[in-house]
Amino acid sequence: MEMEPAEQSRIAVVTGAGSGVGRAVAVELLRAGWSVALAGRRQGPLEETAGLVPEGASVAVRTDVSRPDDVAALFATTVDRFGRVDLLFNNAGTFGPGGVPVEELSYDAWRHVVDTNLNGAFLCAQAAYRRMKEQAPQGGRIINNGSISAHTPRPHSAAYTATKHALTGLTKSLSLDGRPYGIAVGQIDIGNAATDMTARMQTGALQANGEVTPEPVMDVADVARTVRHMAELPLEANVQFATVLATTMPYVGRG
Repeated sequence: MEMEPAEQSRIAVVTGAGSGVGRAVAVELLRAGWSVALAGRRQGPLEETAGLVPEGASVAVRTDVSRPDDVAALFATTVDRFGRVDLLFNNAGTFGPGGVPVEELSYDAWRHVVDTNLNGAFLCAQAAYRRMKEQAPQGGRIINNGSISAHTPRPHSAAYTATKHALTGLTKSLSLDGRPYGIAVGQIDIGNAATDMTARMQTGALQANGEVTPEPVMDVADVARTVRHMAELPLEANVQFATVLATTMPYVGRG
């Protein structure tokens, strides 16, 4: 009896894979049998992420997503190593100087947040889109990491909030333009996943009424499982937007 061929491993690129949500998603995918290109600005943390799943197929690629040459090299390395790109988790991002009033926000700080959160997301999505359009079989999936701030801002967060609102527009536009080529694009908006970036939430976060109060957080592994669910849908189905948040965080009714 003729045996069916083994299922081919799916290939993912995860940016910001050295910590937080990016690391959790990369680990979740590796444990599920995906091959993963781990991208981030520092090689050491990327190697640490790879070491969490030593049996997994991964490659660590030092990448500054705001630099077009770095992004081109990331996707070239991924294709050279694994042959194609089935998923981009567009995750790299920064809060910037949180808590700075808009009148005191320097242009350099604004530009750094925009370059990372928006320009970097565009460059990675563009590179993934090009690969997915030309490869055979054609198509793939892009999941952008938005934020609760794509819907509702925190005080003193003009740069971060502006980039996350813009990312929603990028998601919609890419989703529309990807239809003819089997490229599905969605967005996950995360609220208070427990990572180093959100550690301050548990000690106290500025609220819209001026008070500073602790906020609940959720296990980042729950976010990773949600991203994996979105990633493993057939390309005929798409989670356009998903909001995953700590149940009792002050979001619904914020302000």
